[in-house]
Formats: sequence, structure tokens, C-alpha cells
Amino acid sequence: MKITLIACCLLLIFITAHTQTEDSITIKGIPHKLGWEIKPQKFINKKDSFIIESGAKTDMFRDPNVTYNTDNAPKLLFTPDVNFILIASIKHSFANKWDGGAIVLKADSINWIKFCYEKDYTGNRRVVTVVTKDVSDDCNSVSYTSNKVYFKIAKADNVITLYCSDNGKNWLLVRHLQINFPYTLHLGFLAQSPLGKNCTVSFGDIVYKAKKIADPYKGE
Repeated sequence: MKITLIACCLLLIFITAHTQTEDSITIKGIPHKLGWEIKPQKFINKKDSFIIESGAKTDMFRDPNVTYNTDNAPKLLFTPDVNFILIASIKHSFANKWDGGAIVLKADSINWIKFCYEKDYTGNRRVVTVVTKDVSDDCNSVSYTSNKVYFKIAKADNVITLYCSDNGKNWLLVRHLQINFPYTLHLGFLAQSPLGKNCTVSFGDIVYKAKKIADPYKGE
């Protein structure tokens, strides 16, 4: 009886620790714990990067035509500071149309920003911003030839500024907007594959700063 009781206690400790590990994830460069809103098909946390693999038919979009509305892409999120700067590289193979990796800033299901590197409708590797206030404002931006591009998102009070770069040093301002989110914000990372079987996205070069940018054109 004593051995059985000890075994049960050890099993309970293992299950509890395993659950805490899955729901409280540490990423190098981010001083806050992260957790899953929707769990991925696969997650690998490496020393200087991490991988999120989405499953099939995963997306986050509210079509202006109100013909397509879904929010089932895996998202690894945390609660950021009031003002912040987040930098991350996004890399994937661009196998299927709309495959993408993104930085996400989300208040609720109808108030969010998705800053995405995706395979667009022409087959190009495209930086895309999706600003959603009930419905999505989908804006295609610069195209790159590389599978890896650097992204930066900055929040200064209720002003959001989005940047991209091919080297992580010289930044192009993609979008500068004011948005008043109604609820507590969550910031993090997403992988999607609306038409494919999966999409494996690597996020790296993570830099997070709890500060307000002084100059939106410089991003610092």
C-alpha cells in the first residue's frame, strides 16, 4: 500500500510539473512567461530560437466580405508591458499559399494585429499587416526573396508601429497607426497554414525592451 501511494504521488508530481512546463514557457530574450492560446502540432524550444508548427487549415482572419472568419492558428502569447519594442526574425519554407509566421498583438477575437511573413496570392514571400477591428484590414507590403526576414513591433501608449528588415539593422517602417484596444493585450507568435497540411515556422533573434520609442521613423 505504501509503495502504491508513493508511486501515485510521484505520478501526480510528474503530471503537475509537465503541465506547468507546457503552459509556462520561457523564451530567451523575453522577460515574461508565455503560454498557448491554441497549442501547435509541434513546438521545439531551442537555445536561441524556437519552432512552432501549425496544423492544416489554420488561420487568423476576419474577411471584409464576411465570408471567411477563423481564429484557430496556434499562438504563443504573453502579457507585455504598457510600452514595448519586440524584434524577431521569422523563417519558414513558403510551401503553400498563405503559409505564414507572424507576430500577434491581441486584445480579443475581434481586436488584434497580425504582422505576418507569408506566401501571398502571387506566390511571393510577402510582409503583410492585418489590422482587425471587427473585420480585418489586410495590407500587402514589401516582398523579399529570402525565407528569413526580421520584424519589429513597437507600442507607445495607443500608437503601434510596425517595421521589417532583411538584416535586422536597417528598418523599413511598414505601418504606423493608432488603435485603442478595449482589453488587456497579449503579444506573441503565430504559425498558420490555411491551405496546406502544416507550416513550420522558426522564430529567432528575439529582442524585447519595455520602453517607448522616441522616433517612429528610427524605431528607437
